[in-house]
Amino acid sequence: MALVGAVVFATGGGIAMAQSQSQPKPKSPAGFGNAALHAPADSTIPAGPLGDAVRLGRNIFNNPRQYAQGYTGNGLTCSNCHLDGGTQPWGGPLIGVWGVFPAYSARSAMVETLGDRLNDCFLRSMNGKALPLESAEMKGLLAYAWWLSQGVPTGESVTGRGFERAVPPRTPPDPARGKTLYAGKCAACHGVDGAGTPGANGTYVFPPLWGPASFNEGAGMARLATAASFVQTKMPLGAGGSLSVRDAYDIALFFTRQPRPAFAGSAGDWPKGGKPADARN
Repeated sequence: MALVGAVVFATGGGIAMAQSQSQPKPKSPAGFGNAALHAPADSTIPAGPLGDAVRLGRNIFNNPRQYAQGYTGNGLTCSNCHLDGGTQPWGGPLIGVWGVFPAYSARSAMVETLGDRLNDCFLRSMNGKALPLESAEMKGLLAYAWWLSQGVPTGESVTGRGFERAVPPRTPPDPARGKTLYAGKCAACHGVDGAGTPGANGTYVFPPLWGPASFNEGAGMARLATAASFVQTKMPLGAGGSLSVRDAYDIALFFTRQPRPAFAGSAGDWPKGGKPADARN
């Protein structure tokens, strides 16, 4: 789920090893340190209705198609974007986000709650509908984020929050080269046509990267910098950093510029300016 929409890549052959190039880790706000990022043990899930809500939220996170029926527009799961159920460092973890909202969003030019941000993922990455803020599904996701964030002081950023950003290459990315690299390193899992590898219950073992079942044009993963950083630092699974930054940017430019669902809400994005150059709309 995108607090930005990331996608799972896998490779289909040998890859030349390259040194990971990334910017320095983001610093916490002034006055705060970096808390350690770790997932709590299942034994710490509370008893009773609160624990039921935490478990519902985790189920939604891993299979929204089944547990949030009617609100998803494709088979992507939150874990496709936020790895290991939202617990992996630099994989868009949910750990710690409970205490850093509300927060201002330049994209909407509004102060957003965590519920607003979660709904962005349903609307954009899952190309679906917003969860009612009073629904059991929304309360479950918020309870899951709360539980994962236990022990992280309010307002303090965890080490490994968000996605590690790769420094762009000096030369412009080449989508033609990216197409060739995609065919050799990504297509075995994500398909020659980018349609992904279907799994059970309408979900995907490896999600689609373009086409009608993929994330829409308003998703964070439709942006070059986000997609390239995720590819370079997290893919292939278990071997993040093995692709060069140049390779990652070429691959990302190829697949982010393929056809995907439109997002009507894009017309209202960045109403006060500051639209990134790599935004689709």
